[in-house]
Amino acid sequence: MHHAPERGEFEPPPAPGLGRGLVLALLAHGLLLAALTLGVQWKRQAENLSVEAELWSAVPQQAAPKAVEAPPPPPPPPVVQRAPEPPRPAVDISVEKEKARLAAEKARMERERAEEKEREKERQKRALEKQAAERQAAEDKKKRELEAARRAEAEKAAAAKQREANLQRMAGLAGATGAPSATGNALQSSGPSQGYAGRIRARVKPNIVFTEDISGNPTAEVQVRVAPDGTIVGRELIKSSGVKSWDEAVLKAIDKTEVLPRDVDGRVPSAMVISFRPKD
Repeated sequence: MHHAPERGEFEPPPAPGLGRGLVLALLAHGLLLAALTLGVQWKRQAENLSVEAELWSAVPQQAAPKAVEAPPPPPPPPVVQRAPEPPRPAVDISVEKEKARLAAEKARMERERAEEKEREKERQKRALEKQAAERQAAEDKKKRELEAARRAEAEKAAAAKQREANLQRMAGLAGATGAPSATGNALQSSGPSQGYAGRIRARVKPNIVFTEDISGNPTAEVQVRVAPDGTIVGRELIKSSGVKSWDEAVLKAIDKTEVLPRDVDGRVPSAMVISFRPKD
């Protein structure tokens, strides 16, 4: 005799109304299935309806050619998978870094040389401009000095001329014996007057004894030294006429004259040169 298993002490009791819920579920599923069946049949009937229509064209038209299907494109070439490059050794990387460093250093040095060359050009340009400015300043200074020297010389000459004029005026006021056109500043002229040489020749010529007939009119020049009272104290032939007899006749005539006349101012020059010609 089997005995039903005993219910546990803490097991919940069975829920009441389990059969009624099962019946309601079956009924709801049946209604849903009926509704779906009716909907499918209605859709089929609507699709069976057909409409016919004829189209007429006023202008005859030709049909377009049948579309030709383009041939399918060729399949793309297979992609070749490149084998991955093997990792470079550390030595090659170091060499390339050193090359890059050397190239950068070379570029930097070339850039510095180019900049230094530009700076040198600028320095030379400034030096040339400075030399040109100094040379121009020196030339301007020299011109100013020359101009100042010329002005000083002109002022000095003007002062000397004014002083000479003052001396002449003072000499005239003090009783100078010079002619109005005289340019000296002494009270009287130290040399003979303009006609004094002719007066001496006129004094000496009567004492010349010369009877020879010569060609031309040669000149004999004699320097005569005279005492303050007019006495002849010496004579010297300083230029011969080329005719000895004429030179000797002139010297003898001077010795014979002995005393020369005084000049217009009452004085006798201490030395003078007198010219003598036989046909004068």
